[in-house]
Parts: sequence; C-alpha cells; structure tokens
Amino acid sequence: MNLQQFLNQRLFDNRVENILWCAGILISWLLLKSIFSLLLSRVIYRIIKKRTENLSVTEFIDLLRAPFEAFLTLVVLYTAFSFLRFPWWWNLAPITKFGLRFLILKGYQVGIIIVVTWMVMRFVDFFTLVTLHRAERTKSPIKSQLAPFAKEVIKVFLFILGIFVILGAVFSLDVSSIIAGLGIGGLAVALAGKESLENLFASFTIFLDKPFVVGDTVQVGDIQGTVEKVGFRSTRIRTLDKSFLTLPNKMLTDQPLDNLTQRRFRRARYFIGLPYNTPPEKVKAICEEILLAILEHPLTRTEQGQVRFIDFGESSLNILILYFVEAVVWEDFNAVKEEINYRIVEIVNKHGVSFAHPTRTIFLEVDDKSKDSVFRIMEK
Repeated sequence: MNLQQFLNQRLFDNRVENILWCAGILISWLLLKSIFSLLLSRVIYRIIKKRTENLSVTEFIDLLRAPFEAFLTLVVLYTAFSFLRFPWWWNLAPITKFGLRFLILKGYQVGIIIVVTWMVMRFVDFFTLVTLHRAERTKSPIKSQLAPFAKEVIKVFLFILGIFVILGAVFSLDVSSIIAGLGIGGLAVALAGKESLENLFASFTIFLDKPFVVGDTVQVGDIQGTVEKVGFRSTRIRTLDKSFLTLPNKMLTDQPLDNLTQRRFRRARYFIGLPYNTPPEKVKAICEEILLAILEHPLTRTEQGQVRFIDFGESSLNILILYFVEAVVWEDFNAVKEEINYRIVEIVNKHGVSFAHPTRTIFLEVDDKSKDSVFRIMEK
C-alpha cells in the first residue's frame, strides 16, 4: 500500500488525509497559539500607536491578548473541522432543522459574537487608560472622572447590543418585538429597581453639575474624604482614616455637600485659658504676641486672624484664637496649626504664666457647735 492509497482510506466516513489535516491544524495551533496571538497584538498596537499616549505595548497585550487568542481559536476550529463531515449512518438532521448540526452552528455563531464583544470591550478598557493618561498629563480632573464612567456606560451598551445581535442574527428573533415587550415590562423593572434608578440619575446630576471631581476632598454629613471614583450607582471615597467608603450617588445629591478642595482656606478656632491671678497687662501682652506670631506665618497672612480675651470661664480667663490657613490638604493644615501651637506655648511660658486647668475651691462655713461635734467625732 503506497502513501496515496493510505491517505485515501476512510475512517468514520472521512478520508485519512482530511483527518490528518484536521489533527495537524489543531496540534499546530496548540503549539503556536501564544506566538500568533502575541504577534497579532503587536501588529494592531503598531497600527494605533499614534493614539496611545505612549502607553507601553505590554499594557495593550495584557488587555487584548486573551480575546485575540480566543477569536483565533474559533477561526482555527472552524478551519480544521471544515475538512471533516459527520458519518452518514448517524442520520443527523440537516443544519436548518433542530439537531446536532444546528446546535454546533448556533453555538459557534454565539461564540464568535461573544468573543468579538469581549474584544471590543477590552479596546474600550485600553482607550480608557489612554484617556486617563492624557488627563494626568494635562491635569484635567474632569476627564479623570468622566473616563471610568463613560467606560462603564459603553460596556453596558455593548453587552446589551451583543445580546440583541445574538437573538436577532443567530436565532432569527424579531428584536423590535422584544424591545417593545421590554417596554411593557420595563415599568415593573423600574419600580423594582427604584433606588438603583435614582442613583443612576444622581450620577448624571453629578457629571452635569460638577459639585466635585475625582481627587477632591468632600464632606457629606459626618463623612469626610477624597473622591476616588464615581460610578453608576455609587461614589467611592477614601476617608481620613484611609478606609474605602462607598456612598450611594443619591446621598451625595440629596444632602449638603462641602467641597473642601475648592475653598482656599481652612479655619482654626479654639480657646486657651489663663489662670485668674494673671495680671491684665500680661493677658494683653500675650494676646498681642500670639496675634503677631499668627500674622508672621507665611500661610496665615492673607486673611486677618483674631486673638481676643473674650470671656471669664469657671476657672480661667478665656482667650479666643481664630485664624485661616492657606492649605487645602488636611495634613498641611494640621502642620501649620501645630507650629502656631508651639509658638503659643513659648509665648505663655515667656511671660511666666501657666495654662489654666479646671479647679474648684470649696468654702465650708460651720458654727461653734458643729465644730465641737466634729472634734468630738474625730476624738472618738
């Protein structure tokens, strides 16, 4: 038997040559799929390189290599199995009727649509990175905030579009009728997801009104922190305790929100107390020197501060200290406040005065009879 006769032999109603072609293509792909997907990723990266803001090819490959490999795998499977046919004695239904042929075809078509949708979504992820890189370079907080939100919107749209393409192109369903049916059931869904819809509309309000952008420090009620991400339903805030807090967007639009980043100053307001036996001239001198120390600090000169002997406390002469610090960052504000506090301690000590602490003097008035009775008790 020569080679040609061997190749013409039939196995499961297929020529040996066709079976070998199918097996060879599959084995070659298993051995070379990583190389081919890597090459395809690099070729496409070179095509779009001018629009990538110098993002590395590694970032592109990390995102796109897996969907490229899946897409090429489906193409190779189609090519390899096109050499084969089902044995005639299986009596399979034709491809247009429900059966094994029909299921394989529809499954392959669904797989292609899913992989293509996945690929497009990864392109969206990559160009979001490009936008964020450009926003960082141009220092545009609006782009930094809008890019992740737009990415989520586009990916949701692509997911829904992929489902409709599968229903229409693969299963030949009337997509317009399905959409109309969804419109009827949409009311029930809207009522069931009322809070989610409120948060979604609140997210659009945040993007339109721009009460804050990513990176701003905000305060909502008792919550204070830095905005890290604005999403469909919620906004994520890094608090001063470095915890990661997720707040519903509706909460940010329904409550008073203080954007601490947009204010130029932070206010420091507190009291110190001097003992009641402090001479008036020393109280006045201490107030004047503290005010001078505040005015001399480079970050407190713009806005006039106040240092006033304001009232008489239970155990001290109370001095109000009020000034504004040109610092947006909380740590910088505390650093300035600490420096001024040290100067206040130095000034008070320089005048030979100590800070008052809570004291209470109790006077007992007793008559002679009570005193005698106390002495008698003590003697016993």
